[in-house]
Amino acid sequence: MSDTEFQRDKQMMLRRHLKARGIRDRLVLEAMARIPRERFIDESLGAEAYADRALPIDCGQTISQPYMVALMTEALSLQGGERVLEIGTGSGYQTAILAELAAEVVSIERHAALSQQAAARLAELGYGRVKLVVGDGTLGCPADAPYDRMLVAAAAATVPPRLLEQLALGGLLIIPLGDRDQQMLEVVRQTGTGPVFEMLSACRFVPLVGEEGWPEQ
Repeated sequence: MSDTEFQRDKQMMLRRHLKARGIRDRLVLEAMARIPRERFIDESLGAEAYADRALPIDCGQTISQPYMVALMTEALSLQGGERVLEIGTGSGYQTAILAELAAEVVSIERHAALSQQAAARLAELGYGRVKLVVGDGTLGCPADAPYDRMLVAAAAATVPPRLLEQLALGGLLIIPLGDRDQQMLEVVRQTGTGPVFEMLSACRFVPLVGEEGWPEQ
């Protein structure tokens, strides 16, 4: 596909799949307008780059549908000065959007191959300041804690305790909670008396595998 065709499809995505479904945050929409989603998927899937659905990437993982990426990002209420922890780098697409909107981004991926691919893409697109870590995302990254915001791009039965320990007071964590097949996207706010949960939307993500998540199958 040509750059003109990608731009056409991107504008359709913004109009039909994001704005028409209630995404209103101007900064989120502008970030998603700038970032070329086609650069984060296999060339053979180019015609579907801006379709509103998850697409397969390496290691049995997926790149989330654009609407879900926008919804999760909007729910973080980023103002530009936050330190963000992302669990599940995947293709690096969500990472790039976070890098557009936050001061610092640390992203953890358990598959070394995906992290390496994402690092190359992000560097090519000018997001070299993002810190990418290979490891167990359920344990977070204590070295850079606390975090003002956390985004978990995989499904857990419960919020991993280590992540809550690394979330700053007043901070927000976005995570799909449920079983392996169906979840509810929830916003978790860290308060002085414990976490407060708010349900956002039904969703379906790959499982969060790790010491404080699902076991490897």
